[in-house]
Amino acid sequence: MADPKPVLVLHLATGGEPLLFAMTTEESGKLAGRLAQLVKAGAVETVTTKDHPAVAINFAHVAAAYVDDTRKTTAFGMHA
Repeated sequence: MADPKPVLVLHLATGGEPLLFAMTTEESGKLAGRLAQLVKAGAVETVTTKDHPAVAINFAHVAAAYVDDTRKTTAFGMHA
């Protein structure tokens, strides 16, 4: 099985295409469990992405956030 390639997916409340941030497996694991609370609270959080040591995200502008694996071959919400 290939190595996981996690990404943080942010759908902004204003619409448009989602923002994708490549994450390390370790960082995505730390963040995944906290995303719901960050969005609910509208918190500002600094996250470490694969490419940048500090990305500040204002979750007050985020409608949906989740960690996904770019290796998947199915579309979001579609079960095989």
